[in-house]
Amino acid sequence: MPMPMPMPVLDFATRSIARRLFFTAAGLSLLLLLVASLLLTQYYRRSAEDVFERRLEVYLRAIVAHVSQPGEEGRGPGQLGEPQFELPNSGWYWQITRTDDEEHEIVASRSLFASQLPKLANFGVLPETGGARRGTAPGPDGRLLRIVERVIDVATPASISCRSPQRRRGRARHRRFSFALTVAFALLAIALAIAAAFQVRFGLRPLRMLQGELGDIRRGARERISERYPIEVAPLVDELNLLIGANRDIVERARTQVGNLAHALKTPLSVIVNEADAAPSPLAEKVSEQAAVMHDQITFYLDRARAAARAGAIGSTTQVEPVVAALLRTFAKICAERGVAFSGEAATDLWFLGERQDLEEMVGNLLDNAGKWASGAVSIAVAREAEPSAPGRALLLFTIDDDGPGLAPQLRAAATQRGRRLDETKPGSGLGLSIVTDLAAAHGGSLRLADSPKGGLRAQLRLPGF
Repeated sequence: MPMPMPMPVLDFATRSIARRLFFTAAGLSLLLLLVASLLLTQYYRRSAEDVFERRLEVYLRAIVAHVSQPGEEGRGPGQLGEPQFELPNSGWYWQITRTDDEEHEIVASRSLFASQLPKLANFGVLPETGGARRGTAPGPDGRLLRIVERVIDVATPASISCRSPQRRRGRARHRRFSFALTVAFALLAIALAIAAAFQVRFGLRPLRMLQGELGDIRRGARERISERYPIEVAPLVDELNLLIGANRDIVERARTQVGNLAHALKTPLSVIVNEADAAPSPLAEKVSEQAAVMHDQITFYLDRARAAARAGAIGSTTQVEPVVAALLRTFAKICAERGVAFSGEAATDLWFLGERQDLEEMVGNLLDNAGKWASGAVSIAVAREAEPSAPGRALLLFTIDDDGPGLAPQLRAAATQRGRRLDETKPGSGLGLSIVTDLAAAHGGSLRLADSPKGGLRAQLRLPGF
């Protein structure tokens, strides 16, 4: 049992160098900004906590110094320069508790408002080096408090606590700092994204220039790529110029060899035909008949090889309007005796990606075939349409209609086969539609036969263009 083929994974960012560079730069910038913001926020919070802890330590030392003075055992140190110690339930408290009697006399700040604060020892907080304890505990109003507590042994042994609100300490400043940092980093992220987009666009500008010059070469507006490119792109430009030059050399050699082959074959064939005509006989007639077939076949394959060589050439373009106008004038004169009128036009901005003689041969064969079968009218229309398989490129659609008897659907495929003639009463070798099919295929186009609104046959020829 065959194994199922894995589905290809298409990443939209990897399909475009510009997107890949932009999202890489933007993603790394955002990641670095996010990490930096977290580190700065954490550093600010730690710094604020350290400042807060040192502030409590200063208050605690001031209280200890006050209590250590003779005659100050039963009196508090006042507000210690902090008005919050005077406001009831402000969250900032100090408390001095005697430990040498059973009643545990308490002296506290006015903010405590006749309430008592728990000791950290009752919450299992162990003392640090030096005997001080640091921790959190619920206050009188249920809010968590940050507590710094120390037991001293002076004239009157006492437990001294200095407390402040755990949840409110520095929260407002922390929020302000976080908001300002977020806004600053958001603006910086936007600026970095714009800078990354500009950098990508500016950095990839040589590739867009290269794309434009290659398009000019394909349209025949220039012969080679200029050498004004950065050192990173210069090797690619050199290789492309060498490839274009090699392509032209191959085409020229193919043309020369095809011409030599045509001359080498047609000259002996002409001699055979002349000798057969000089001595009439059944054998001579058969030789002349087969020689004509050979001539047609040689002409067909030489034209096909010549067209394939031209189709591979880079930089060959032909304006459509002059070719169509000239062919209409020519066939109007040829079919004037039969009363067949030729009409149609093409816009002046339509160009065929190929040589003029190939376009003349394809459109000319289709007009010739339509003129042979038309009862009185042949028309041609040329339009530009998008190429589904290659976005950004265009196809030229040549539509030739006639008002003749038409062609049955089951015979249309046979009509485009080489040398297949469906009606011997019409002049020609039967190679016209097959030549058009092969030439169109050599240029990356196609030929399709359908019913015409005029009642006859419609030929739709698609060719690369712009």
